[in-house]
Amino acid sequence: MMAKVERKRALRGRAGRMKGGRGSGRASSGQVRLWGRHAVEAALKNPDRVHRKLWATREGIDSLDGELPQDFPLEYADVADLARLVAKDAPHQGLVLECAPLEDIHLDEVLGGADAGPIVILDQVTDPHNVGAILRSAAAFGATAIVTQDRHAPPESGVVAKSASGALETVPWVRVVNLARAMDQIAEAGYWRIGLTGAADATLAEALPAGPAALVLGAEGNGMRHNIAGHCDALAKLPISDAIESLNVSNAAAIALYAVATR
Repeated sequence: MMAKVERKRALRGRAGRMKGGRGSGRASSGQVRLWGRHAVEAALKNPDRVHRKLWATREGIDSLDGELPQDFPLEYADVADLARLVAKDAPHQGLVLECAPLEDIHLDEVLGGADAGPIVILDQVTDPHNVGAILRSAAAFGATAIVTQDRHAPPESGVVAKSASGALETVPWVRVVNLARAMDQIAEAGYWRIGLTGAADATLAEALPAGPAALVLGAEGNGMRHNIAGHCDALAKLPISDAIESLNVSNAAAIALYAVATR
């Protein structure tokens, strides 16, 4: 790990008199604002990120495990200032980073690699908290990537990054125009596509193949669309108790990824 951020950095801008504050919690055009220690620290360490500015309290800077370059655009601020830069009640932990979005990743870039970890396919899962939590589980259990349809998934954002706890920087997120066509390409790469649905007869343990698996999860409530279910090689359920009707999609993804990792 890098050394602790240097404590003697000169103050750049008086707290409470920040430049660049917008009050809406939205980043300037084309930029993304990330907040919270894990999300900001991971983004600072990601060489693929183009950083614009970091606003921070002194305590926030002290919490970072890393060293900023001497010319890094840093402005000290107080807690109230930072709250005006992010979404209402966002847990910024004294750190707000504005940066460029990550470059697009194409499906063929993550297929056919030496590491054939599971792929998570999300069909119209639009809640940024859920997508962030799924990214976190994907990182924890060695997933190769998550795949979403570009028009029916949340944009890269501070909410996604905070929920992902740093995994937004490490797990490839592939956005595609046509999810069914992408599933065909995933199958051609040797993955067995398993759609998770409570209506299935087989359990996930029974449906898991010996080789690479692609886990397909639909939005809460509606589940997978019929066309997407039709592009699965198998449908499976998680054997949950009758005491609860269903699981949150991010919880289901975590359990399914654990099952793949421990089969």
